[in-house]
Amino acid sequence: MTEVPGGWGNTAPGWPGGPPSPLSYPPPLPPRPVYREPHRIAAGPVMAGIGAGLLWFVLFGALARSLATYAWWTVAAAVTAWLVSVFLAVLGDRGVAVGVALISGVGLSVAAGFVAADWIATNDWPLW
Repeated sequence: MTEVPGGWGNTAPGWPGGPPSPLSYPPPLPPRPVYREPHRIAAGPVMAGIGAGLLWFVLFGALARSLATYAWWTVAAAVTAWLVSVFLAVLGDRGVAVGVALISGVGLSVAAGFVAADWIATNDWPLW
């Protein structure tokens, strides 16, 4: 027999290194990517944000003289807390931002509950 340039071995046109084995079909999938949070949120910073937010709402609530002023001070405290939370989420500690946002929602809900209870009891909207 004559020698063929490149040899006849396991190489064939279109298959570098030879044709694949029938046992390798379907070809194995590449490993799935694992996405991990580069800056994880821990419980400590969340608790610090909850404490700071709670203190913030207590200080704003202490300025109130009536239910209407308490509700408006709480709205002002919630808006400023949300702004601080957005700032912290973008540039600071996201755990603290979560705690501040959590307490902000709870504080606003408590004030809305007081307003709703007074509105139901007196049939008069207390914020005007």
